[in-house]
Amino acid sequence: MTHGPVIGWLGSHPYYSRVLAGAASALAGTDVQVRIQAITQADDFAATDAIAEHASVGAVLTNVTSVMASRFQQRCRRVVHLAPSSPTVPVVEADNVGGAYAAVEYLYGLGRRRIAAIYGPPDSSDAVDRRTGYLRAVREFGLPELSDGGDYRREDGQDAARRLLEDHPDVDAMFVACDLMAAGALQAITTTGRGVPQDISVVGFDDSIAAVCANPPLTTMRMPVEEMAAAATRLLLDGAVRPGYRQCFPVELVTRASTI
Repeated sequence: MTHGPVIGWLGSHPYYSRVLAGAASALAGTDVQVRIQAITQADDFAATDAIAEHASVGAVLTNVTSVMASRFQQRCRRVVHLAPSSPTVPVVEADNVGGAYAAVEYLYGLGRRRIAAIYGPPDSSDAVDRRTGYLRAVREFGLPELSDGGDYRREDGQDAARRLLEDHPDVDAMFVACDLMAAGALQAITTTGRGVPQDISVVGFDDSIAAVCANPPLTTMRMPVEEMAAAATRLLLDGAVRPGYRQCFPVELVTRASTI
């Protein structure tokens, strides 16, 4: 189950195809089928309750608010969220804080000293954690905080990068909270006549198809989405999920032409 515009998120964002691939791999050889449920309004609790009532094996939640996750768990204990939300809702997550820190550390090691961040939406726990990791790194390395943000969309990354370059023309690197936004940031950077990575190095997050197809291909922090979704699905199949369960997957730096 996910929250957000069906076409805008499920139809165009590579994250969800990876979630489905992971869940499908865990369900291979079973008679359990995947059903996608999208809620377009964050306060549509009637829809949340209806999905919870008809869940059989259980539900994997993605891009769901803390309030919605808690509401779902009250009505269906067989639930796992792919991001932290309510303390009692079981979660399978990535090390977003550590990944963001590692991205800035890598850019710092390349000699970059004006490292800007493009954050994701403030109601996303993943985005909040990536912001935390960035802030921890720039403070530890004695760097200025240069930041902007938007939703997890290409155009938001493009707009945020353009604003950053207008306000801070000496930026020499960008850490961007997801690959789609990073692809938009690349467009904004090259439009100004700057080169990537000669003038500005860019690191994304996710290691989605957007990173491979970007021009130049993106260095990024690989989030093991398929493995996370498979682990969450297996918990539901095994009936082993319990309130407060937490599993954290490491992320990995994947270097490509946007930094080397």
